[in-house]
Amino acid sequence: MVSRRTFLAGGGAATAGGFGLLPGLATEAQAAVSSTSGSPARLLPVFNRPRHLDYGDVSKLSGGDQTLLTTLQGVVNRTEPELYFIYDIGTTSVPDTKWLADMRLPAKLSKNPLDLVAKYRNRIRGAIVHDPAVPDSLNVATTLAGLENAVVADADQAKAHGLKIVKDLRGMFDDDRVKTYRWQLDNLFPRVTKQLLAGLPPTRVVDVENVQWLEIARETRQIRDSSNRGTYNLDVSAKLGQEAVYVRFADSFADDGWGASVRHVVVTANGTEFARFEPNSPEEAPYLFDGSHSSIGGEANRFADGGNYWIYRFAPPAGTTSLVVTVEMWNQYLVSATDTAPTRIEPFAYFRDYVVATKAMVSWLPPGGATGDLLIEHFAKYPTLAPYMGWFANDVSGEWDGVDLASKGGSPVVAADFYMNGTVHAGFTAPISDKPRPIKRISKPQNKVYLTLTFGEGDNIQYCQRRLRDIWDDPKRGLVPTNWTISPLLAETGPGLYSHFQRTATANDLLVCGPSGGGYTYPASWKATELTQYLKMTGGFMQRTGLDLVYAYSGRQNDQWILLSKEIAEGYAKYTPTKGIMQTWDGDPLMTRQGGIPVTGGWGPPGKAAEFKAALDQRIAGWDGASPLFISGMIGAWSWTPSDMAELGPLLTGPYELVLANAFYDLLNRVLA
Repeated sequence: MVSRRTFLAGGGAATAGGFGLLPGLATEAQAAVSSTSGSPARLLPVFNRPRHLDYGDVSKLSGGDQTLLTTLQGVVNRTEPELYFIYDIGTTSVPDTKWLADMRLPAKLSKNPLDLVAKYRNRIRGAIVHDPAVPDSLNVATTLAGLENAVVADADQAKAHGLKIVKDLRGMFDDDRVKTYRWQLDNLFPRVTKQLLAGLPPTRVVDVENVQWLEIARETRQIRDSSNRGTYNLDVSAKLGQEAVYVRFADSFADDGWGASVRHVVVTANGTEFARFEPNSPEEAPYLFDGSHSSIGGEANRFADGGNYWIYRFAPPAGTTSLVVTVEMWNQYLVSATDTAPTRIEPFAYFRDYVVATKAMVSWLPPGGATGDLLIEHFAKYPTLAPYMGWFANDVSGEWDGVDLASKGGSPVVAADFYMNGTVHAGFTAPISDKPRPIKRISKPQNKVYLTLTFGEGDNIQYCQRRLRDIWDDPKRGLVPTNWTISPLLAETGPGLYSHFQRTATANDLLVCGPSGGGYTYPASWKATELTQYLKMTGGFMQRTGLDLVYAYSGRQNDQWILLSKEIAEGYAKYTPTKGIMQTWDGDPLMTRQGGIPVTGGWGPPGKAAEFKAALDQRIAGWDGASPLFISGMIGAWSWTPSDMAELGPLLTGPYELVLANAFYDLLNRVLA
């Protein structure tokens, strides 16, 4: 599971009701550090409009060099965006290149992007040197870089580029993460912007090229019910001979989840046990080479769905000729082995331009235990509605717990850790219509199954920038009615992105507000008075971006999603223009009227077109056909494409009528009234 997110202007200039500034005329403080002196309707910092860009392809650079350049970008672009970089990681196309072309700005390619350090050296004071032995020092260095108009570098980079060392963090911190971020909160908080706070991992895992994996075991059946749970002896002896054997657990059916799940591990070398552990235990830690792409389940099992995985490293005694890994395992597993270290650790560079430019404080605090307590303290220090931008540690569980803590602390979450060139996109202006899409109204309900299908993840601005652009460009988009969640906050973080999707939508594409409005949040976790502020802010963004439907989360109790309360639904009805709410839901079908508006539960079966249709048929098996039935379906944004939708559309014959969400909720509202 993955997962994660207006200015009132047309053309080039911002109006007095939006920025209150003309492009190119904002002072440094007005442009990025704080927009509190500008329009009170503004949520996030203001950036000037770029006029010319120096750009380069940094996709092959190390994480350290990317960090040096993105922090340089933050200082330079604070006054006026001038630097843009091509990353295009993890995509099938080239969105960074496409967005650059869409802006139609004068742009000059730097064949060696690192040459830009020398070109813009006079714009920075020097370097904040982080401590490679303490990964979290990279985040402290990033916070300091914004405050000191400096770049983040290691000692070798500073020397190679002739940079004065403004602050040297080597030796200041140890591996106590709480102590490191406590120092930052105590010493740097008074100086940082209070308009947002950021959460970014200090490091990333990078795949090593040309690693040869040997498949050891694969589940060839699409098993999702643990019926193949058992003990499996995985013989990885074929990869003995080097220093260690690396064993990777992945998903044999990457489209639908239910990947490899492991509960217990025993490793024997030449028949003698030398490792025994449970996932997420201290005993596992010495062998877990890369667990960043996996999660821990309710049974304390480690699992990885879709394109995710985890890797164990086993270094058996010298002379070992037989190495067997015995695991309790189930579901759709794919196990492979190699004798080459398959990944390496590098600094995590992304989104640091925005953090530096806004002079924000950035940390990385898993939302449980002592780090969770410190994260709560962070939220308490920031004003209500100050967004938390970035992401959380610990994948899915970190998402649920982190968003819950942010909601309780009055901070909407903006998933932005892979949002590239944010300082450029936030400044580039483009026309955004405030007019909702007209409804193709169904005059009279018939005894049909009315179905509306929605791509999720739209609250996630990095998804909007990258994956959504990939699938949006599918030539089969528009063949069937499709709803697309999107973040209205793009009106301030990426007006050009929002404008593109709005302007190029077909008659069969409908943009709807991603969960749960102006930022990802769980409304049930908010204090009542602060939730009203959130809903008012959401309503303002929706009105400015032409959105009149919301996909929302509610909150969780006993590991289940709960129904939005009457009071919360009334708040949406009062403060936002939404005509209906599709919400994440567990259990029985949900179709009700809360607070005067229709609310339905989002439902999403696994698999692609044929399997989706079969699940639909099963879902309506008890329907008597004597009255209309309404189903709000969720589509997996990371696995489906418009081509898949085009395959599903022709299968929806008989009692089904596939409609856009505005017509769906308009009709449902009349049926439930």
